[in-house]
Amino acid sequence: MQKTQTPQEVYEAWLQDPGLDEATKEELRSIAGQSSEIEDRFYRELEFGTGGLRGVMGAGTNRMNRYVIGKATQGFAEYLLRQSDKPSVVIAHDSRRNSDVFSLEAACVLAANGIKTYLFRSLRPTPQLSFAVRDLGAAGGIVITASHNPPEYNGYKVYAADGCQLVPHQAEQVIESIRGVTSFDAVQRISQAEAEAKELLVWLGDEDDQRFVDAVTAQVVQPDLFQRGAGKALSVVYTPLHGAGNLPVRRVLEQAGFGKVHVVWEQEQPNGEFPTVKSPNPEEHEAFTLAIQLADQFGADIIIGTDPDCDRMGAVVKNDQGEYVVLSGNQAGAIMVHYLLSNLQEQGKLPSNAAVVKTIVTSEMGADIAASYGCEVFNTLTGFKYIGEKMTEFEKTGSHRFLFGYEESYGYLTGTYARDKDAVVASLLICEAAAYYKSLGKTLYDVLLELYRKYGTYLEKLESRTLKGKDGVKKIGAIMADWRSNPPAEVTGVQVVRVLDYEQGLDGLPSENVLKFMLADGSWFCLRPSGTEPKIKVYFAVRGEDLEAANAALTRLVSSVMGRVDALA
Repeated sequence: MQKTQTPQEVYEAWLQDPGLDEATKEELRSIAGQSSEIEDRFYRELEFGTGGLRGVMGAGTNRMNRYVIGKATQGFAEYLLRQSDKPSVVIAHDSRRNSDVFSLEAACVLAANGIKTYLFRSLRPTPQLSFAVRDLGAAGGIVITASHNPPEYNGYKVYAADGCQLVPHQAEQVIESIRGVTSFDAVQRISQAEAEAKELLVWLGDEDDQRFVDAVTAQVVQPDLFQRGAGKALSVVYTPLHGAGNLPVRRVLEQAGFGKVHVVWEQEQPNGEFPTVKSPNPEEHEAFTLAIQLADQFGADIIIGTDPDCDRMGAVVKNDQGEYVVLSGNQAGAIMVHYLLSNLQEQGKLPSNAAVVKTIVTSEMGADIAASYGCEVFNTLTGFKYIGEKMTEFEKTGSHRFLFGYEESYGYLTGTYARDKDAVVASLLICEAAAYYKSLGKTLYDVLLELYRKYGTYLEKLESRTLKGKDGVKKIGAIMADWRSNPPAEVTGVQVVRVLDYEQGLDGLPSENVLKFMLADGSWFCLRPSGTEPKIKVYFAVRGEDLEAANAALTRLVSSVMGRVDALA
């Protein structure tokens, strides 16, 4: 049996590896003697989570660097070559540091393995990669991005031929291939020039961009709305948060017929340091500070923001006091479900086998709205790949027509041109909804209150605790083990009527380390380790008669549960 190497031994092996460049070795020499730093960099290899590989950039097996990228790509190449004689791959990247370097590295490894690779010359949205894989008939795709993580992170997401991120049974095969790449010497690589000369590296152009823009714009629900000029009447403020959304979102909105789109100039240009925000995440209210200032200047009807790889969209609207408020992902999703289904029904275009797909930690409000229109609602595990997998299943069986998929973390998709969440189409759909309701004298907040009155006041909250490093992994494991072995009988005086342990593979879903506690009053909370960050996430949901009652119930629930979580953390 081969002896497992200690972090220090792996560190020494990297220093002595002739395949490593001098800059990497110099970085490693700078941490000599720092045992905790060496352990954190080398105690494990980065693993595939809900979004593939993701980690802090730097030298080490537990870091994102060109060597880890090369090894992962060699494994992916060998997996693809087992699936097809002549596979091809599309690669895209976002605005983060080294994203362009990592994407070219992956392309050169694939080319060395005889795999034709299509590469964008500059940053593109993640959903455009999903579209391009399908559009070009590729066997797979790669996106270099860490989504909304802090600037020191980068990541590597892998896609299958259907344009969907790898689901567990596929990821396991790729991981097995990666494990078989035991040294950097086993990674095949040729230069960019050689790859181009062999026509194994093909650069994508403007026509590829236009096909994506056309596919997104085709998702407009009411074309006649724009013919009546409603799009030109709506004032929109948009921030791409220094990411990939700037050009595609503006092109789609313009092509659809929106005439007043004001971009936050301080956040317009790509910048992997994200200098104007603490976190480039539209889930964080602070990310909209500059956008709200611009919206005040123009009296904007709606603010939209997209994350660095443009797969998440957040919206800000005026409340009944005239103040700008950030909609939660659940609220925006419910509004879009209602707008889409109500108008399809009115046009006689709502199919009898319509389907809406959401995740198990997403609010039930959108599900209730969908059910009221006769749509079947499907639940999946967290991660849009599971929604994409469901879409592919519908396409193969013809059992249902996919209309909308979403998750509480600001990820949405309508249309079947892609298999991943798309902030470009979400920006289009929510702006179209805002334009339509403005033509009726309503704001999106007015519509939200109407939905509360009809379906009940649903409120949700996400709490997370960051627990970094090897000790953090242990603590997260201990928290999950404690709740699993000692489930509460009641919380805030309300009986726990059911415990859903998704590690058991419930409802035909894959096994995943998630616990969901259902309470007698219809509220619930869910514990889940993040697949992309060193965090444990706790989701909460309540339903009340009005906002005051729902807020009070939510506050009590969060306080009680997080008290126990924090005691263990």
